Amino acid sequence: MNATPSRIRIALVFGGRSSEHTVSCVTAGGVLSALDPARYEVIPIGITTEGRWVLSSGKPEQLAIAEGQLPEVSDEGGSVVLSERSSLIVQSPGEVPEELGTVDVVFPLLHGPFGEDGTIQGLFELAGVRYVGSGVLASAAGMDKHVMKLLLQAAGLPVVPHVLVGPGAWDRQRDQVLADVERLGWPVFVKPARAGSSMGVSKVDGPDGLESAVLSAREHDPKVMVEEAVEGREIECGVLEGVDGGEPEASVVGEIRFDASHDFYDFQAKYLPDDGVALDLPADIPPETAEQVRHMAVTAFQALSCESLARVDFFLRPDGSVLVNEVNTMPGFTPTSMFPMLWAKSGIDYPALVDRMISTALGRPLGLR
Repeated sequence: MNATPSRIRIALVFGGRSSEHTVSCVTAGGVLSALDPARYEVIPIGITTEGRWVLSSGKPEQLAIAEGQLPEVSDEGGSVVLSERSSLIVQSPGEVPEELGTVDVVFPLLHGPFGEDGTIQGLFELAGVRYVGSGVLASAAGMDKHVMKLLLQAAGLPVVPHVLVGPGAWDRQRDQVLADVERLGWPVFVKPARAGSSMGVSKVDGPDGLESAVLSAREHDPKVMVEEAVEGREIECGVLEGVDGGEPEASVVGEIRFDASHDFYDFQAKYLPDDGVALDLPADIPPETAEQVRHMAVTAFQALSCESLARVDFFLRPDGSVLVNEVNTMPGFTPTSMFPMLWAKSGIDYPALVDRMISTALGRPLGLR
């Protein structure tokens, strides 16, 4: 009689201290729904907005958007501690610590600072834990839009013209910042350098609106980017780490379209029901342009030393030229997010996509690679 194979133990980590806490919760709900209970034993770990790690119920319906209300991690379950050798311990007030045992892999579904930016990846590296997603370097570079653009440019990729407003620069060198921004031309987009989901992003039509936009972005990050408002179509492409050490693979190319009710692809357009937004899969662009985008997506993935997955965002200008906008090392991952939809259109459905990412992480060596 054959023994029943043991299930893969996964610590699913979500929530976090960033402004994208709720987006992370929604992503976790989607992944929980896709994990086959016959194959995976899931330990759901939520991180509260204050940074406390707690054992969650792991019910997908509690992590879904309901009637426009966004989910959050409740500060109720026992505190979870990750020790060396991938072991998890739960500590509750007045009770003896409970050993949950080791996990085979961690799936960190965190967006934004303190999760997507290399911080938690460094913790996993120190603890000797395998995890899904890019390592410390790529995660940190992908989170910092300024550093990201420097690496992309060094790889020969065209990026959106921009001005960096470093911490304190607006207060000490305002005239110089204004002069630099003027050279970009109006309008511009002002955004936190290390945030996502369009948090803190403003479109500014002239110099009078720049100060309030910078201050708004600084609520999320003291480091601010001002970018040229590119006239063009918003194009996206997914990339997956190659199987068995092979070359990264690019998905079909998709396009995001939105009507005049949106100045840009903002938080509501991304995550809440909206008739003014449409996704074209695949994008209605010439085959040679789609192939160029796919090649550039893989080049960007490699330029940042990404692993596992990434979504690369582009602008397609009216003259046919393509600019790289951003590389997202942990893109939105709900079943209706662009990244899994791109791969579904490419022949890998949501459950298979999750399986592949976990398998890739399990096959990754610990330490330097």
